[in-house]
Amino acid sequence: MRNDQSIYRIYAAEWWTGRHRWLRTMHNLVPPRLKYFDGIIKDWRDVSVLDLGCGGGFMADALARRGAAVIGVDPSAAAIEAAREHARLEGLVIDYRVGSGEALPVPDGSVDCVVIVDVLEHVADPGRVLDEIRRVLKPRGAILFDTLNRTKLAAFIFVFLGEVVLRVGPLGTHDPAKFIKPSELRAMLLSKGFDVGPMAGLGPRGLNRRFDITFGRLPILSLMYMGHAAKIVAPAA
Repeated sequence: MRNDQSIYRIYAAEWWTGRHRWLRTMHNLVPPRLKYFDGIIKDWRDVSVLDLGCGGGFMADALARRGAAVIGVDPSAAAIEAAREHARLEGLVIDYRVGSGEALPVPDGSVDCVVIVDVLEHVADPGRVLDEIRRVLKPRGAILFDTLNRTKLAAFIFVFLGEVVLRVGPLGTHDPAKFIKPSELRAMLLSKGFDVGPMAGLGPRGLNRRFDITFGRLPILSLMYMGHAAKIVAPAA
Protein backbone atom coordinates (compact mmCIF):
# COMPACT_ATOMS: atom_id res chain seq x y z
CA MET A 1 0.00 0.00 0.00
CA ARG A 2 1.24 3.47 -0.91
CA ASN A 3 0.55 6.81 0.80
CA ASP A 4 -0.56 5.05 3.99
CA GLN A 5 -1.38 7.75 6.52
CA SER A 6 -2.67 5.41 9.23
CA ILE A 7 0.76 5.76 10.89
CA TYR A 8 -0.31 9.10 12.34
CA ARG A 9 -3.10 7.35 14.23
CA ILE A 10 -1.13 4.22 15.12
CA TYR A 11 1.91 6.08 16.48
CA ALA A 12 0.10 9.10 17.95
CA ALA A 13 0.74 8.15 21.57
CA GLU A 14 4.46 7.73 20.78
CA TRP A 15 4.89 11.08 19.04
CA TRP A 16 7.01 12.75 21.70
CA THR A 17 8.66 9.72 23.32
CA GLY A 18 11.70 9.59 21.00
CA ARG A 19 11.40 5.82 20.72
CA HIS A 20 10.83 5.62 16.97
CA ARG A 21 13.47 6.62 14.45
CA TRP A 22 11.00 7.84 11.85
CA LEU A 23 9.45 10.26 14.34
CA ARG A 24 12.87 11.46 15.46
CA THR A 25 13.70 11.98 11.77
CA MET A 26 10.57 14.09 11.32
CA HIS A 27 11.52 16.12 14.37
CA ASN A 28 15.01 16.64 12.88
CA LEU A 29 13.38 18.41 9.92
CA VAL A 30 12.02 21.21 12.10
CA PRO A 31 15.25 23.25 12.57
CA PRO A 32 16.16 23.60 8.85
CA ARG A 33 12.57 24.35 7.95
CA LEU A 34 12.37 27.05 10.61
CA LYS A 35 15.72 28.51 9.59
CA TYR A 36 14.34 29.01 6.09
CA PHE A 37 10.92 30.24 7.27
CA ASP A 38 12.58 32.70 9.67
CA GLY A 39 13.97 34.41 6.60
CA ILE A 40 10.41 35.07 5.42
CA ILE A 41 8.68 35.85 8.73
CA LYS A 42 11.22 38.00 10.56
CA ASP A 43 9.27 38.20 13.83
CA TRP A 44 6.75 35.49 14.74
CA ARG A 45 5.44 37.25 17.84
CA ASP A 46 1.65 37.59 17.65
CA VAL A 47 1.56 36.28 14.06
CA SER A 48 -1.47 34.00 13.60
CA VAL A 49 -0.24 30.76 12.04
CA LEU A 50 -2.16 27.71 10.87
CA ASP A 51 0.01 24.58 10.90
CA LEU A 52 -1.77 22.38 8.37
CA GLY A 53 -1.13 18.66 8.79
CA CYS A 54 0.39 19.27 12.22
CA GLY A 55 0.41 15.63 13.35
CA GLY A 56 1.45 15.45 16.98
CA GLY A 57 2.73 19.01 16.96
CA PHE A 58 6.46 19.18 16.16
CA MET A 59 6.21 22.35 14.06
CA ALA A 60 3.34 23.88 16.03
CA ASP A 61 5.37 23.50 19.23
CA ALA A 62 8.37 25.27 17.69
CA LEU A 63 6.26 28.11 16.30
CA ALA A 64 4.46 28.64 19.60
CA ARG A 65 7.83 28.91 21.37
CA ARG A 66 8.70 31.70 18.91
CA GLY A 67 5.64 33.63 20.04
CA ALA A 68 3.22 32.83 17.22
CA ALA A 69 -0.50 32.34 17.86
CA VAL A 70 -0.77 28.81 16.48
CA ILE A 71 -3.72 26.79 15.22
CA GLY A 72 -2.80 23.17 14.49
CA VAL A 73 -5.05 21.21 12.12
CA ASP A 74 -4.79 17.51 11.32
CA PRO A 75 -7.29 14.84 10.17
CA SER A 76 -6.06 12.37 12.81
CA ALA A 77 -7.99 12.80 16.05
CA ALA A 78 -5.42 10.63 17.84
CA ALA A 79 -2.54 12.84 16.69
CA ILE A 80 -4.43 15.97 17.72
CA GLU A 81 -5.04 14.51 21.17
CA ALA A 82 -1.33 13.72 21.53
CA ALA A 83 -0.48 17.27 20.46
CA ARG A 84 -2.94 18.76 22.96
CA GLU A 85 -1.52 16.69 25.79
CA HIS A 86 2.05 17.69 24.92
CA ALA A 87 1.11 21.37 24.78
CA ARG A 88 -0.61 21.04 28.17
CA LEU A 89 2.46 19.45 29.74
CA GLU A 90 4.75 22.10 28.25
CA GLY A 91 2.51 25.00 29.21
CA LEU A 92 2.03 26.08 25.59
CA VAL A 93 -1.16 27.69 24.30
CA ILE A 94 -1.88 26.05 20.92
CA ASP A 95 -5.35 25.72 19.41
CA TYR A 96 -5.48 22.19 18.01
CA ARG A 97 -8.42 21.21 15.78
CA VAL A 98 -9.36 18.05 13.88
CA GLY A 99 -9.86 18.87 10.22
CA SER A 100 -8.62 18.32 6.68
CA GLY A 101 -6.80 20.51 4.21
CA GLU A 102 -9.80 20.28 1.89
CA ALA A 103 -12.15 21.73 4.53
CA LEU A 104 -10.22 23.79 7.06
CA PRO A 105 -12.13 24.50 10.31
CA VAL A 106 -11.07 28.16 10.19
CA PRO A 107 -13.01 31.29 9.08
CA ASP A 108 -12.28 33.19 5.87
CA GLY A 109 -9.38 35.63 5.98
CA SER A 110 -8.48 34.86 9.59
CA VAL A 111 -4.78 33.90 9.66
CA ASP A 112 -1.55 35.67 8.72
CA CYS A 113 0.34 32.56 7.67
CA VAL A 114 -0.22 28.91 6.76
CA VAL A 115 2.65 26.46 7.25
CA ILE A 116 2.23 23.22 5.32
CA VAL A 117 5.16 20.80 5.47
CA ASP A 118 5.28 17.12 4.54
CA VAL A 119 1.65 17.34 3.41
CA LEU A 120 1.15 18.29 -0.24
CA GLU A 121 2.67 15.01 -1.44
CA HIS A 122 0.01 13.10 0.51
CA VAL A 123 -3.29 14.87 -0.22
CA ALA A 124 -5.74 13.69 -2.88
CA ASP A 125 -6.17 17.12 -4.49
CA PRO A 126 -3.40 19.69 -3.85
CA GLY A 127 -5.29 22.33 -5.82
CA ARG A 128 -8.30 22.11 -3.55
CA VAL A 129 -6.05 22.39 -0.50
CA LEU A 130 -4.43 25.52 -1.94
CA ASP A 131 -7.91 26.99 -2.52
CA GLU A 132 -8.70 26.44 1.16
CA ILE A 133 -5.40 27.96 2.22
CA ARG A 134 -6.11 31.03 0.14
CA ARG A 135 -9.59 31.27 1.67
CA VAL A 136 -8.34 31.37 5.27
CA LEU A 137 -5.39 33.71 4.65
CA LYS A 138 -5.62 37.43 5.24
CA PRO A 139 -4.74 39.71 2.29
CA ARG A 140 -1.01 39.29 1.51
CA GLY A 141 -0.93 36.42 3.98
CA ALA A 142 1.92 33.94 3.50
CA ILE A 143 2.02 30.24 2.74
CA LEU A 144 5.26 28.52 3.78
CA PHE A 145 5.69 25.01 2.41
CA ASP A 146 7.92 22.11 1.63
CA THR A 147 7.30 18.93 -0.32
CA LEU A 148 9.07 16.16 -2.26
CA ASN A 149 10.16 16.51 -5.87
CA ARG A 150 8.91 13.92 -8.35
CA THR A 151 12.30 12.67 -9.51
CA LYS A 152 13.88 9.23 -9.72
CA LEU A 153 16.46 10.37 -7.16
CA ALA A 154 13.80 11.41 -4.62
CA ALA A 155 11.92 8.13 -5.10
CA PHE A 156 15.16 6.19 -4.61
CA ILE A 157 16.23 8.10 -1.49
CA PHE A 158 12.93 8.48 0.34
CA VAL A 159 11.06 5.36 -0.73
CA PHE A 160 13.54 2.63 -1.66
CA LEU A 161 16.34 3.55 0.75
CA GLY A 162 14.27 5.27 3.42
CA GLU A 163 11.37 2.83 3.66
CA VAL A 164 12.55 -0.46 2.15
CA VAL A 165 16.28 -0.69 2.92
CA LEU A 166 17.01 1.47 5.97
CA ARG A 167 13.48 1.47 7.41
CA VAL A 168 13.88 5.08 8.49
CA GLY A 169 10.18 5.57 7.71
CA PRO A 170 7.27 3.11 7.84
CA LEU A 171 6.88 1.08 4.66
CA GLY A 172 4.20 2.52 2.37
CA THR A 173 4.26 6.06 3.77
CA HIS A 174 4.98 7.68 0.40
CA ASP A 175 3.74 7.24 -3.14
CA PRO A 176 6.36 8.59 -5.59
CA ALA A 177 3.63 9.25 -8.14
CA LYS A 178 2.22 11.91 -5.80
CA PHE A 179 5.48 13.84 -5.48
CA ILE A 180 5.25 17.32 -7.05
CA LYS A 181 7.75 19.03 -9.34
CA PRO A 182 8.62 22.63 -8.39
CA SER A 183 7.42 23.92 -11.76
CA GLU A 184 4.06 22.22 -11.21
CA LEU A 185 3.61 23.66 -7.74
CA ARG A 186 4.66 27.13 -8.88
CA ALA A 187 2.13 27.02 -11.73
CA MET A 188 -0.57 25.79 -9.36
CA LEU A 189 0.11 28.57 -6.85
CA LEU A 190 0.08 31.23 -9.56
CA SER A 191 -3.24 29.91 -10.90
CA LYS A 192 -4.72 30.08 -7.38
CA GLY A 193 -3.82 33.73 -6.90
CA PHE A 194 -0.46 33.63 -5.14
CA ASP A 195 2.70 35.62 -5.70
CA VAL A 196 5.40 32.93 -5.59
CA GLY A 197 8.91 33.45 -4.24
CA PRO A 198 12.09 31.48 -5.00
CA MET A 199 12.41 27.89 -3.83
CA ALA A 200 15.26 26.28 -1.90
CA GLY A 201 16.56 22.73 -1.71
CA LEU A 202 16.29 20.64 1.44
CA GLY A 203 17.56 17.18 2.19
CA PRO A 204 19.76 14.83 4.25
CA ARG A 205 23.03 16.37 5.41
CA GLY A 206 24.44 13.94 7.98
CA LEU A 207 23.92 11.84 11.10
CA ASN A 208 23.61 12.81 14.74
CA ARG A 209 24.90 10.92 17.79
CA ARG A 210 21.95 8.52 17.62
CA PHE A 211 22.77 7.83 13.95
CA ASP A 212 19.55 9.54 12.93
CA ILE A 213 19.51 11.53 9.71
CA THR A 214 19.83 15.30 10.02
CA PHE A 215 18.71 17.77 7.37
CA GLY A 216 19.70 21.12 5.93
CA ARG A 217 19.71 23.32 2.85
CA LEU A 218 20.90 21.74 -0.39
CA PRO A 219 21.99 23.49 -3.60
CA ILE A 220 19.58 21.32 -5.60
CA LEU A 221 15.79 20.90 -5.62
CA SER A 222 15.92 17.26 -6.75
CA LEU A 223 14.96 15.75 -3.37
CA MET A 224 12.91 18.11 -1.22
CA TYR A 225 12.29 21.79 -1.67
CA MET A 226 10.93 24.66 0.41
CA GLY A 227 9.20 27.80 -0.72
CA HIS A 228 6.87 30.64 0.11
CA ALA A 229 4.08 32.57 -1.57
CA ALA A 230 1.79 35.46 -0.69
CA LYS A 231 -1.95 35.77 -1.27
CA ILE A 232 -2.61 38.35 -3.96
CA VAL A 233 -5.47 40.70 -3.20
CA ALA A 234 -7.91 40.64 -6.11
CA PRO A 235 -8.58 44.05 -7.65
CA ALA A 236 -11.97 45.61 -6.87
CA ALA A 237 -14.66 44.92 -9.46
